[in-house]
Amino acid sequence: MLGRPTWWKETVVYQVYWRSFFDTNGDGIGDLRGVIEKLDYIRSLGVDFIWLNPFNESPGVDNGYDISDYYAVAPEAGTMADVDRLIEEAHRRGLKIMMDIVLNHTSDRHPWFLASRSSKDDPKRDWYIWRDPAPDGGPPTNWRSYFHPSCWRFDEATGQYYMHSFAIGQPDLNWANPEVRQAMYRMLRFWLDKGVDGLRLDALALLAKPETFTDAADPYDIRYLTHNPGLHDYLQEMNREVFRHYNIMTVGEVAFATPELGVLFVDEERRELNSLFHFEVADEMPAWDMVRFKRIQRRWADALRGRGVMGQFLNNHDHTRQVTRYGNDREYRVQSAKLLATMIHTLPGIPYVYQGEELGMTGVRFASIDDYRDVMMKSRYEEEVGRGRSPEEVLRELQPLSRDNSRTPMQWNAGRNAGFSAGEPWIRPNPNHTAINVEEAEADPDSVLHYYRKLIALRKEHPVMVYGDFEDISGDDPHVYAYVRKHGDTAWIVVLNHSDAPGAFELPEPYAGKTMQLVLGNYADADKLLRAGKLELRPHEARILSCVI
Repeated sequence: MLGRPTWWKETVVYQVYWRSFFDTNGDGIGDLRGVIEKLDYIRSLGVDFIWLNPFNESPGVDNGYDISDYYAVAPEAGTMADVDRLIEEAHRRGLKIMMDIVLNHTSDRHPWFLASRSSKDDPKRDWYIWRDPAPDGGPPTNWRSYFHPSCWRFDEATGQYYMHSFAIGQPDLNWANPEVRQAMYRMLRFWLDKGVDGLRLDALALLAKPETFTDAADPYDIRYLTHNPGLHDYLQEMNREVFRHYNIMTVGEVAFATPELGVLFVDEERRELNSLFHFEVADEMPAWDMVRFKRIQRRWADALRGRGVMGQFLNNHDHTRQVTRYGNDREYRVQSAKLLATMIHTLPGIPYVYQGEELGMTGVRFASIDDYRDVMMKSRYEEEVGRGRSPEEVLRELQPLSRDNSRTPMQWNAGRNAGFSAGEPWIRPNPNHTAINVEEAEADPDSVLHYYRKLIALRKEHPVMVYGDFEDISGDDPHVYAYVRKHGDTAWIVVLNHSDAPGAFELPEPYAGKTMQLVLGNYADADKLLRAGKLELRPHEARILSCVI
C-alpha cells in the first residue's frame, strides 16, 4: 500500500506548539526547556517524532512564522544551548525532532528585507517580490492575502509595493532568484547538521509566484497564490542540494492540493518530499460531513497507492480541536475523541497527534475579541466590523474556526493556569482544564490518554496499520465508516459509528459470518469475539476487528 518499507513511514508524530506547552520561567510563554521537562511524558505516548513549531528569532506577528533570524533562537523560546540539549535529550529517549521551517517569507525585520526595501538598487532588492503601483496608484493586482484584503503593501520610500501572502509583516521571498534558494539551502543544512531529524516545510505551495501579475477573476479564491510553474523545479533542486544527503523525514504543508497535484510532491520516483499535508478536510470541510470525508480518503488512497504517503490529521495549531469541530465535545466527548483517534491512526498515512488531542481537549469560546490572539481572526474581525456589521455577530461567526481554539495552554492539571505557567499566560487557559487534564487522565484507565497509548502501540506491533491495503466497505453511509486494512494474511476491519444515535453495519462478503477478534474498542464492554453478519453500534462506537479470510 505505502510502497517500500521505510522507517519514517512507520512513525507517529506529536506536534508541540511550544509557546502553549509548558512554561519553566514564569513569563507566561512556553519554552524549549518546558519541552525538555516533558520529554518523558511525550515518550510515554509511544510516538517517534516531536514536531516543534518555529522557535527562530521573530517579532511574533504570526506567533513565530515571521522569522527575523533563521540562525538564532527566539529569546522567549530559549537559547541555542537549549536547542542542543533538547535534541540530545530527545535522541537519548529514542525520540526524533522535526523542525518547522518557513520558506515562503520572512519577517519584515529580517536583515534581508531591511536591505531589500532600502533602495531599488540594493543587491537584495530582488530577494523579495516588488511591483510598481497600478495605473490608478493602487495595488498592482486585486489579489488577497490569507490574512488581509490585499497581499500588497505600499513602501513610500521606494514607491513600490511588496507582496505578502500572509501578514503585512511577512513579505514573500522571491524563489526565482537563485541567491535566495542557495541561502535557504545553507540554512537547512545548518539545522540538519545540528541533528534535526525531520523538516515540516511551511506554506510550500506558495514558493513559485504566478507567471503574470494580473487581476484574478475572483480574488477571494486565493488558489492563484499556489501551485504555480517552477514549484516542483525548486523542490527537486532542494532535494538534490539538501534532503538526499541526510536520513531525514520531510513533510510539506501543501495548500489546495488535490490528489492529482499531491502525488507530484510525494511520488517516490520524483525525489521531492517524503510526505505531505493536504487540506481538503481541515481547510475545506468546515463541519463534519461523513460522505465527503470518505470520498476524499478514497481519492487520496487511490492516487497515492504504491507511490507516496500523506499525513493524517484533523487538527493542529491552525485548526480547531477535532472533538469540538468534527465530533461531540459534550455528552460523548470521551467516546468521540477515541473514535476520531481510531480513524486517524488506522487510515493510510502517517498519524499526527496535536498536543492535548490525546486528552480530548476541546475548543474554547472567549467572550471578547480582546481575549483572542490570532492575527488572522483579528484582521477578519476588523474587516467585517469595518463594513458595519455587528461586533457580536462577527465574533460569533469567527469563534468556531479561530486558530486560538487549539492554542490555549496544555492542560497538565486542575490547578492555576492548568499547570502551564506560574505567571500570566500569553493566552487564557480553557476553563474546562479543571476536569480535562493530564493528571486526571493518568488516573483513569478508561481515559482518552490511555486509549491513545494503546492505538500507538498497536501501530508499532502490527505492520497492517502501516503497510496494509485500504478498502472502504461502507460506501456513502452518512454515519458509519467501515474499511479494511489488509497485509499478507492479516485483515483488520475498522468500524466507526460517527453519530449521537445508535447505528448498525451489515458486513459484506467475504467478511459476513467470519469469526472476528476485537483488537481494540472505545467501549470497555465490547464483544471480544464475535461471529456475525451485522454489527450493532452504540453512539460514537469504534471497533478494530481482526479476521482471517
